[in-house]
This record gives sequence, C-alpha cells and structure tokens, in this order.
Amino acid sequence: MLFTEDFLHYVWQFRLFNRINLRTTEGEELEIQSVGLHNKNAGPDFQNARIRIGETTWAGNAELHLSSSDWQRHGHTTDGAYDNVILHVVYTDDTPLMRADGKRVPTLELKDRIPAELHHRYHNLVFGNQSIIPCEGSISTVDGITMQNWLTRILVERLEKRSEAVIASLEQNRGDWEETFYQFLAGNFGFKVNALPFELLAKSLPQNILAKHKNNALQVEALIFGQAGFLDGELEEAYPKALQSEYNFLRKKYNLIPVENHLWKFLRMRPQNFPTVRLAQFAALVLQSNHLFSKVLEIKEVKEMRELFRNISVNEYWETHYRFGKESNASSKSLGAASVDTLILNTVVLFLFSYGKHMKLQYYVSRALKMLENIPAEQNNITDDFVNLGIKINSAFDSQAVIELKNSYCNYKKCLQCGVGIKILKPN
Repeated sequence: MLFTEDFLHYVWQFRLFNRINLRTTEGEELEIQSVGLHNKNAGPDFQNARIRIGETTWAGNAELHLSSSDWQRHGHTTDGAYDNVILHVVYTDDTPLMRADGKRVPTLELKDRIPAELHHRYHNLVFGNQSIIPCEGSISTVDGITMQNWLTRILVERLEKRSEAVIASLEQNRGDWEETFYQFLAGNFGFKVNALPFELLAKSLPQNILAKHKNNALQVEALIFGQAGFLDGELEEAYPKALQSEYNFLRKKYNLIPVENHLWKFLRMRPQNFPTVRLAQFAALVLQSNHLFSKVLEIKEVKEMRELFRNISVNEYWETHYRFGKESNASSKSLGAASVDTLILNTVVLFLFSYGKHMKLQYYVSRALKMLENIPAEQNNITDDFVNLGIKINSAFDSQAVIELKNSYCNYKKCLQCGVGIKILKPN
C-alpha cells in the first residue's frame, strides 16, 4: 500500500505505532522518552529527541526514512548535520547504517508496528480519491473548536506569506511605509485584471511628486492619466485636452516615462470597472488623503475605514463617461461597497498585519484580524465548496482561511500537515 515519508513523520510525531517491547534492529531494548520537535527546515527530521537504549539514555536527533538505504541516497553520509542522529526510524530496514567509526546507527523498524486501520485511512484520504477536497467525506466529523483553531492558524500563515512581499518592497523603498502602501494600494486598484499596469504606474510616479501638486486637482489627474498612457494622440473634449496640456509640461519637468497604454485591459469588463474609471477614483483618493497610511494606522473601525475610501469626489467628467471621448448615460462613479471591502481586505488588513509584525507591535496584528471579522465573507468556488460541506463561513476571516486551506493544503494533499487531516486520521 502506498504512503509517503510524511506519513512516517506523522506516525512518529504522534506515537501512533505499537510501542510494546520496542527493540532496535540489533535486538537492544528501546524506550522512546521524547520523539523530539518536528524540524521543517534543513537537517534531521526531529530535533532534541530523547531515548533509552539498554541502560544508556541518549539525547539528540532522530532521522526518518522509508528505507534505511535512503540515508545514503539523500546524501546524509557526508553531511555533518547528521552526525548526532541518535536513532534512525525507518519503515523497512533494508541495509545496515554504519557510522564513520564503524559502529551501526541504532535503528527502529516500524513495518509491523503501524496499525492497519490507520494505514488504510491514510491511503484512502491521500491516494484513494480524486476529490477537490480530499477529506470531503469526513470533514463534517471534525469538531468546531479544532476547525476554528486550524483556520485561525492558517489565516495567520496566509498573512505572513503575503507580508513577505510588503517587507521586500519596504526595503526597496528604504523603509518608507507611506510609499510602499501607495504602491500596493495602486496595484489593488487594478482588481487583478489591471493590477500590473497600476503597479507600474505607481512605481513610475512616486508619491512625493503627487504631493507637490495636491492643491491642484487637474495636475494630479494629469499626472495619473498621463503616466497611465491615456493622454497621447488627438483629444477633442475640453477636460482631456486640459489634462494633456498639463501632463506635457509636468512630464518634461519630472522627466517621466509613461506606462505602455496597451497593458490596460478593457475587454469583457463591465464599464464601471474600466481602468479609466479606476484611475479617476484613484486620483480622487490621492487628492483627498494626505499621508494615507498614517490615517490607516489611526482608524480602528471598519465603518470609518470604508468612509475613507467611499467619500471621494471623482471629477464630474466621469459622471457621463467611462472612457475619454465617449459620452455615456450619467451614473455615479464612486467606489462600490464590494470594491471598498476588497481594497480594505487586500491592502489595509495586509499592511496593518505587516506593520505589526515588522515593528513587533501586536496591537496592529490583532486589529488586522479583528477587521477581517467585520468584513463580509468572499463568495467564490472555493468558499462555495466548503459551505456545501457544512463549514460555516461568516466573515472574510473565515473565507481567507479556507482559501489558504484549499490552495496550500488540499491542492497538494498535505493532509498530514493539516490540523483537519490530523484530526480525521487520529485514532479515537
């Protein structure tokens, strides 16, 4: 029956093997006092293990393999990090493992010590089905406390992974949180489809240039639309012509190179989501928000945060336009409630968490998590799948967690590294 080394790690970590009359492969009496701490980095699999062989107690590391011969295949023979391995735990002992001094490394073979039922359940979970969510037939048996604790843990995991990009960008911006926030906010104004050109726009138009023109709405709008590449060629209406004139002057003044216009996507988009409309909204937010990240740090409630993004005045030209030179029926171009929540979720929450972690200020980490609890859950194929399995998804806290669960665990069948999978497999 198939299984992986991860299964062996799981069996060892939770002591799910027959421990009666344990002996090494050489027949010496063996007692496992501590299996050690699971090491997910380079080096032996379990560190600080403690065992007794005969009358001698040993402290050190344990290494696990499916077969004893894997030790040599994995290159451990010449790796000094494995010199202090006190026990080699294997499924099958197919060859003696010798140290450089000619002594054999103590070995425990688990082939006949793993319960058949555990082996069978593991095989059915990981190899025996083609379900989108491997444990879909059993997940409803997991108690609410276990599920919530695991979702909380992987939500933090998700935010920690995403914050790595924030800190990398922060370093490129020489520690400037305001500039870094501005760049990420711009990228998220692209709402995935136009994220790249929005990012390029923000990086080509530093916030300090915009700050010099905060008292002149036309110039700020000219800089944003001009850098986006929308002010080239012949323009007929008064507003875009005025933008073009301002931009041509400012472009030379600051030696600006605009983003290539072909990067912007309009195809199969609702007009309300056209990049020109998003750029107008972004310009309005820039005009009305000095030191935006500082404001974000001060605002505590989601309601107030929403007002920061919704109470913006987009230039009246866009009330009757979705693109330059093409008039349309009048409509409001303010950011919709769903768009505002998406920006808060992907930018504000991420930056509160990243700032708190980086500055070692737990207050902001807690605020980020609390904010997620007050944002409606996202609805997509992933969340729908979990809801259909009986998982309660009450807020963005839950939806972000199940998205991480699906993308980082279920997709790769990492059931033995998942709190839900471990609970399902563990004997009652």
